[in-house]
Amino acid sequence: MFWIHGGGYTAGSGSEPRYTNPALVHHDVIVVTINYRLGVFGFLASSDLAKESDGKAGNYGLMDMVAALHWVQNNIAQFGGNPKNVTIFGESAGSFAVSTLMAVPAAQGLFAKVIGESGAPFGSVLPVTPLVKQASQDQAWVESLGIHNLAELRSMPADKLLAAAEKKGVLSFAPVVDGRLLTEPVPQLYAEGKQAHAPLLAGWNRDERTNTVSKGITPEKWRAFAEQHYGVKADEFLKHFSGNTTEEAVRSADAYTTAGFIAYGSWAWIEAQTKTGQAPVYRYRFDLPATPSDMHPEGKYAFHSDDLEYVFGTLDTRHGAQWRPEDHRLSQQMILYWTNFARTGNPNGAGLPQWPRYDRKRMLLHLDSKIAVTPDTSRSQFEFLQSESSH
Repeated sequence: MFWIHGGGYTAGSGSEPRYTNPALVHHDVIVVTINYRLGVFGFLASSDLAKESDGKAGNYGLMDMVAALHWVQNNIAQFGGNPKNVTIFGESAGSFAVSTLMAVPAAQGLFAKVIGESGAPFGSVLPVTPLVKQASQDQAWVESLGIHNLAELRSMPADKLLAAAEKKGVLSFAPVVDGRLLTEPVPQLYAEGKQAHAPLLAGWNRDERTNTVSKGITPEKWRAFAEQHYGVKADEFLKHFSGNTTEEAVRSADAYTTAGFIAYGSWAWIEAQTKTGQAPVYRYRFDLPATPSDMHPEGKYAFHSDDLEYVFGTLDTRHGAQWRPEDHRLSQQMILYWTNFARTGNPNGAGLPQWPRYDRKRMLLHLDSKIAVTPDTSRSQFEFLQSESSH
């Protein structure tokens, strides 16, 4: 399994120590974790860089990933691995990366299966933009630093460049349609069926982004929000994100912000692969509310990145957490699902609740204290958001 860590497009370094004890290796699966160029170092796409490279720029971090996949192909057999059975998987920006790699022609044939946890460039967060648009923006930013040419940029101390990039914003550097690595926008490549036709296991966490719009919300405030943001379509919005009681309004507000942050893009990716991918698709939602811990003392959300310690079997690395029997049980179940999928393209196996293919009946698996399978009950919410984004 080829692990691309979260925060990959936006962070300053590739180190995430609480996830680096991959318990998956105890299940006869080799986990390869890579470092690659991040943020401004991996995805700056200025006009000067484009001029230097025959009209191409950016995507250096993706190039590193492709190079690492070639290394795996050439070397994994020496570690007991099978180069024809490589699974790429990642969380957050790592999931954005693997969903993008599926559409990169140079990466196809270098992996056999894909796992994506919370993220894909199918929404408004970290979209893949045309180079011609990004180049002028990045060039203007570079010049605002008092830099006049590439020689000056390359001589700028890395820590100062990183500090300037952090002021610009963590979502400012992402892949571009460069005509070399990416020939078209990622959603278009999927729509045309040009992505890798590989089995996919993907989903997100129930509470990826919470307590923002929902903080202090009431049914009256939720209706006002709907009218402010959706005007004449406020009633239609409230059919999908209802708020007749305070509890209902809070749940809908959190579902709405979760969708805007991560869930909609992940859903659209899964739907795109289902339509044109010609391979099995397994969809999940991680629903188990976290036990209180140092960083999340509230103990009531399945928050962004909450799934990672479960997948890697590293629950004990979360500071301040008092784990319950259901946490350890779910962790073992997820490890088995993930490793079964890596071996065969099917997560099912002995002792596990049956996980149906999403591409057949639109049924998804809820990872909770008791695993359950249900229809896609949130589908109408995403379809509404999709119709609005197309206007």
